[in-house]
Amino acid sequence: MITTSDFITTPYTPDMAQAGIAYARNSWHYTYDRMSSPPLEQMRRIVAGVAVELAFRRYLAQENIPYDNLGSTPFTDPDRYDIAFGGRRCDIKSFLLIRKKQISQIRKNPGQLTDAQALVPTKQIASSRLGDEDLYVFAFLTALLSPNRPAIEKALQADQPIYLIHPLPKKWAKPQKWVSLGTLALKSDASEDLKIELGGLDGEHKKCAEQIVLNPGQRKTAQGDFHALHYLHIPDLIDGRVGVYSPALDETHIINRLEWGNIWVYGMEVIFTGYMPRGEFHQRAKHLPTGSRVLQYPRTSTPNLALPIAELYPLKELFGQAKAWAAP
Repeated sequence: MITTSDFITTPYTPDMAQAGIAYARNSWHYTYDRMSSPPLEQMRRIVAGVAVELAFRRYLAQENIPYDNLGSTPFTDPDRYDIAFGGRRCDIKSFLLIRKKQISQIRKNPGQLTDAQALVPTKQIASSRLGDEDLYVFAFLTALLSPNRPAIEKALQADQPIYLIHPLPKKWAKPQKWVSLGTLALKSDASEDLKIELGGLDGEHKKCAEQIVLNPGQRKTAQGDFHALHYLHIPDLIDGRVGVYSPALDETHIINRLEWGNIWVYGMEVIFTGYMPRGEFHQRAKHLPTGSRVLQYPRTSTPNLALPIAELYPLKELFGQAKAWAAP
């Protein structure tokens, strides 16, 4: 059993969002089908998850807690277990809390989190490469989002960073046949010059990115040989539409001015609650069906195994074991 005194709270810094955005962009081809939520929401969750993992690494380094660095997991690997303690892989399950009222309540009374559910999606359990001795660590990230144009405008007025992106549909981002999309042509009817970035994969499944400046009403072609086009990115809000044409698809994809999403996550703090070995968690957890109400979600989007946060083990116990496992 854990209490709030066992929680570990760490600060959130802007570079954590930057790291998450980089991973979300580069991994999109391989994470596209993994979640049932809309693409921009998926991207924000990826950003938040990577930020929490970075916060965990920094805490371990700051406290001189020994861990095994398994190396940077390739973007082609759908699961990321970069940290291990004594050979036991660590899977960090993080939950994003974005409702202002809820965040305020948790700051006043962190004990509310002990009543929350530690969740592991059942589809991950079925496909997991973790063993029973490997570890789940559960964390919460409190943060604000600016998901629509009015909120983005407020963020800009407050001198907050933004990252505007438009994920392409599946036929562009993850085509069934791996062939070139042809020479991509772009055009903008915005009133000012537009700097735009294209991101995707080339014929060898290698990252392919290119920046183009579009003059109002002028058609320009991309130089890269894109076989998959994952996203378009612009640095600021625009007042017009953007179109991208693929000869191979014989299709022009039009992006209206309101169809750019901001995936910057304005984090406040990361709260690491507790841990449990995977095997024990699976034995003790109960099935939670899709649509269940939990502290972190009004409705769960997938079936989960669930266990109250209060029933986890303190992380300081894990860190003590990690030092023993690392001792000569």
